[in-house]
Amino acid sequence: MKPDSHQLPDNASAGTGPQSPSDGPERVARLIHRVAQKDRQAFALLYQATAPKLLGTVLRILRDRGWADDVIQDSYLKIWQKAEQFQDGKSSPITWLVSIARNGAIDELRKHPAGRTTNSDELDEMPGRQTSAQEQLEDQRAANQLNHCIDQLEKDRQDMVRLAYLNGWSREDLASQFEQPVNTVKTWLHRALKQLKRCLES
Repeated sequence: MKPDSHQLPDNASAGTGPQSPSDGPERVARLIHRVAQKDRQAFALLYQATAPKLLGTVLRILRDRGWADDVIQDSYLKIWQKAEQFQDGKSSPITWLVSIARNGAIDELRKHPAGRTTNSDELDEMPGRQTSAQEQLEDQRAANQLNHCIDQLEKDRQDMVRLAYLNGWSREDLASQFEQPVNTVKTWLHRALKQLKRCLES
């Protein structure tokens, strides 16, 4: 179940606005450290300063604004709960924040590889597109089998395959995301696909 907005600390669910020049890494890091002390004002400022960046990352993965908004809300709850785990020397503050949002989006994609389930009201409005219970069951079995086989890959390869083949990311996008040369990404994907094929055929 998705958390309701009232579960976020006060003022944290305000609309996202443009980042200002003062929203540099040092300021973001200071805000995270204040959030670790459960400073609600700092949390609201952190949300305002970084939500557009995180939303952009999640939208690229899920390609659905409503779904992305849910993941962003969940991500900031995690940030509120885990801020004390941030360490300046290990990564930049925005990288740490983005990784939480990105992992949340990929987890959602893993749970719903064909997209989030359409609600009943929307189904009522599209009777011609409804599938039978048998077809839905077969689709779910196929999705479960695919997820099982993807889970056999190395962690980075799992994320890369889901982004590439379930969400249409280009090789260049993946190279940037995983900080690898494009040719390395192509090689990894080629090997991952051969492993997936063997798994699916077994």
